[in-house]
Amino acid sequence: MRINNNIPALNTHRMLGMTNVGLEKTLEKLSSGKRINKAADDAAGLAISQKMEAQIRGLRQAS
Repeated sequence: MRINNNIPALNTHRMLGMTNVGLEKTLEKLSSGKRINKAADDAAGLAISQKMEAQIRGLRQAS
């Protein structure tokens, strides 16, 4: 018994999956309008922005 496979088709399928993942990430960034959507995008930048947002909320409450 011989098992047939189509290596070029399998490689194309794998590359299509990788392209779809990249496209999903790009569309998520475009649709949100934000540079950082989650910690995986930029962990340090996210921490800084969250701290700044907390400071802004505190200043608004104080005034």
